[in-house]
Amino acid sequence: MNIPLTPLRCLRYAQQQYPCRTAVVCGDLRFTYAEFADRAARLAGALRASGVKPGDRVAFLSMNCHRLLEAYYGVLDAGAILLPLNIRLAPHELGFILNDAGAKVLFLEKEFLPAVESFRKTVPGVEVFYMLDSAPQADWMASKNYEDLLASASPFRTDIMDVDENSVAEVFYTSGTSANPKGVMLTHRNIYMHTLYACTTDDPTLEAIYLHTIPLFHANGWGTAHTLALSGGKHVMLKRFETKKIFHLIEQERVRTMCLVPAMATALVNCPDRPNYDLSSLRVINIGGAASSPTLVREVEEKLGGSCRSGYGLTETSPTLTVSRMKPGISWEGDQKYIGQAMTGFAMAGVEIRVVDANDQDVPHDGVSIGEIVTRSDVVMEGYWGQPEATAEAMRGGWFHTGDMATINEDGYLLVVDRKKEIIVSGGENISSLEVEKALLANPGVYEVAVIAVPDEKWGEVPKALVVLKPGAQLTESELIEFCRSRIAHYKCPRSVEFFASLPKTGTGKILKRELRKKYWGGQDTIRPEFATRKSGSS
Repeated sequence: MNIPLTPLRCLRYAQQQYPCRTAVVCGDLRFTYAEFADRAARLAGALRASGVKPGDRVAFLSMNCHRLLEAYYGVLDAGAILLPLNIRLAPHELGFILNDAGAKVLFLEKEFLPAVESFRKTVPGVEVFYMLDSAPQADWMASKNYEDLLASASPFRTDIMDVDENSVAEVFYTSGTSANPKGVMLTHRNIYMHTLYACTTDDPTLEAIYLHTIPLFHANGWGTAHTLALSGGKHVMLKRFETKKIFHLIEQERVRTMCLVPAMATALVNCPDRPNYDLSSLRVINIGGAASSPTLVREVEEKLGGSCRSGYGLTETSPTLTVSRMKPGISWEGDQKYIGQAMTGFAMAGVEIRVVDANDQDVPHDGVSIGEIVTRSDVVMEGYWGQPEATAEAMRGGWFHTGDMATINEDGYLLVVDRKKEIIVSGGENISSLEVEKALLANPGVYEVAVIAVPDEKWGEVPKALVVLKPGAQLTESELIEFCRSRIAHYKCPRSVEFFASLPKTGTGKILKRELRKKYWGGQDTIRPEFATRKSGSS
């Protein structure tokens, strides 16, 4: 018997097995799984009644909220494709994505009304605009808002047997670097298989109470919209990253797990209000989205509690590929524990990973040789929306080429050393900016750091460290350079250090190195020609 593989089965299962369990906490609102499933079904019914057809793109411009979580199921139940939009994008960028994807419907929160007003006339394909969290605000908007739609709709649940598991379920747009962003097409099968594989990496006996610190508009919400439903866990929604709010929700809801990018983790462990809250419920903290460091892993475990581990994935892979927990048969003692847990990790179930050289030949598993990560798995995207050539390039040879450079050791653990285009080539030597950043982050006075290439007459380019210090810390350029030289080879160390009050970040908290580079390269984000066609979509 073959039953279509679709994430819709996750919520159906939770509704059947955990109808009375709390599914979602969003501000003052609480919904059981029975209520959550009913609201998602009413959304599906409302969309169908409004004329949404199978394959239509339905966009959401929303912060983390129960309504966006409902869309992960209701839009798919209606047969449509979910298009979550990055709330940090500029109006013209949002307009580009809506036109490129051919979106038919846009749901938006009141906060983003000015942005939508500024570009709405440039997106003629969007036939209807719905307010999510308020009454309609203009005559060009639908007369009903989201709650009105649900209240007047009849629930609709598609027959699972009618779902084409290979049809596109969600489209997420990667961050544009040297070109416009690309739409990543994830199928029903991609998402469901990712859910099953991800669940095998967690302790099934652990009652899941998850705080949504990662935006749901980013990289399939890191899979949590589906894995949590399948386990009957509690979704605790967080609209904005605010340290005090996070601590309050952990204490109030007894949160057991959350995901963070390194910048988030750094902010939490250094928050002076942290000791005022009871964080004892925390069991697992996952760090991804950018490379972590052993220093940060240690601080998270010591100051937040629970077990901290790293992971790796991309928008194009649904997203998780690896996890850095300790394998059976391996013993990490002392500091090796933090070094191991800060690594990129080993492939999770269902994922094949290789590290290859320029000729797509495997590099030695020695933890030293550097190559590009390639992967094949059920979780790898269908392709890029409307870009067959870019898809073929990324998928050449039957493997998805990530553009991330890494080593792999004899135990199968990866360690990402850099994006291809961010490797610093100085005097013919390849320098990993991530390795230099980890060395600098070991200094107790450093809050965060970005290492970039800057032009140099003699060596072509050299490393430069852009540093934010912790409150009260006092360090000089020469002190930091000497600190770095005590830990890694001198040629890898920054030739200069510049101090900043803060560093620019993406909507998901990753440092925007491309913006930082422009200051030193005449206003351009320098990209060497051999990397100019590479994509960027890591989660």
